[in-house]
Amino acid sequence: MEKVDVSEIKRKILSGVFALTSRTLILQVVSVISQTLLTVILTPAVFGTYYIATAFTDFFNYFADIGLAAALIQKKDEPTLKDLRTVFTVQQMLITVLVVLGLIFSDTVGNFYHLDAGGIFLVRALLISFFLSSLKTIPSILLERRLNFNLLVVPQLFESIVFNILVILFALNGMGVYSFAWAAIARGIVGVVTIYIISPWSIGFDLSIKELKKLLSYGVPIQANSFLALIKDNLMTLFLGRVLNLTQVGYIGWAKKTSELVLRLFMDNVIRVTFPAYSRLQEHLEILAKAVERSFFFLAFFIFPTSAALILFMHPLMEIVPRYSKWEPALLSFYLFSFASLWAAFSTAAINALNAIGKIKWTLILMVLWTAITWIGIPILIHLVGFNGAAITAAIIAATGILPIILLKRKINYDALGPLLKPLTATFLMIVLISFFLSQIHSVISFGTLLVVFILGYALISFIWMKSDIKPYVLPILNKIIKNK
Repeated sequence: MEKVDVSEIKRKILSGVFALTSRTLILQVVSVISQTLLTVILTPAVFGTYYIATAFTDFFNYFADIGLAAALIQKKDEPTLKDLRTVFTVQQMLITVLVVLGLIFSDTVGNFYHLDAGGIFLVRALLISFFLSSLKTIPSILLERRLNFNLLVVPQLFESIVFNILVILFALNGMGVYSFAWAAIARGIVGVVTIYIISPWSIGFDLSIKELKKLLSYGVPIQANSFLALIKDNLMTLFLGRVLNLTQVGYIGWAKKTSELVLRLFMDNVIRVTFPAYSRLQEHLEILAKAVERSFFFLAFFIFPTSAALILFMHPLMEIVPRYSKWEPALLSFYLFSFASLWAAFSTAAINALNAIGKIKWTLILMVLWTAITWIGIPILIHLVGFNGAAITAAIIAATGILPIILLKRKINYDALGPLLKPLTATFLMIVLISFFLSQIHSVISFGTLLVVFILGYALISFIWMKSDIKPYVLPILNKIIKNK
């Protein structure tokens, strides 16, 4: 069995979160600018087409490796070359079949959802991008097992920059939905080339039935979770594309994607680092408990104020940027999805820890519950209140997010509430303060000024009240930066 160096794992968790968060901050800035410009340039119907096409191709992603990638990451022993080639072989066989089927039936999909020629071309382009993305799996697994997130984030940087620059340029030239298609293909090519330069491996085909069975024993249950997530999210998007018009699907997609910006920056990075790290700490539950508490604290520290700022400033933004007001009908959905995203960060972190210590069946039961609520709630509420029913259901599911936190408490003795109190209180104080001045926003200058006040106010409260919580983690990072220089 692979020997576990706990101190080294703790160091890599810290440096990994810092590397991902600091570097993906660039990605998120690029993404936010890109999304803001695109929502001004393109219509909600174009976004509706993009969300449907993306949901269709994402549907295939859940059948791409039947959980083998997660099994390799979670595996206690170091994977052999035969393990890697077995996973690569099985994955490529599955993906090739899926992509070919997708291309064959792309016209049928287009007709079913009333997509025009551009929408059908987008589906095909995303399938090609999906195939290219699959080639990155093994190099990514190797980097994740080594907790080498400094390098893992580099392909994402190149992919995001290329995609966002190209999609904006194409959109400005009037290419509409084709903008997403060509940008997605370019992103796929850049990502594959970059990661093979950074993390090359002895690529090849092999098939060990013995090793495959071992990996499947873990991979299949975790993929069952993914399959339920597929039914809950992506299949629901496809359902919405059938019962709502493209503009309404665009409203839902915009509200959900915008509200989840904070999750993409903070939660995704923490989850990506902690899953392989938690897996290495399976036999050290006391240390694992402390790691979970720190994860909760830093999630709260960043996500609470960022979500609050989004909710507070979204409507004023629409008032001072007239062309952005086309999204005003989706504001209620945005607020509800923001609430759901806020609490999803902590329930997802708890699920991540449960998966890492092998409690896949528990998380599977939770996914069954959430899938049932989704498919019962959304159709009924859409019938009663329109497209906002999707966001109302998401908020209901968020209210059950306490369940995985309680289940994790049964396995490890950790404090779930304590790490949240200081960030929550600091955020509440800033909400109260800023609320008095929101009515005074009449220009970009007043908007920017109040936003800066919010950021600096939260930073000041954090420095005064949470310095002792942050200092032990910030100093090693600063020392590392100084040494690198």
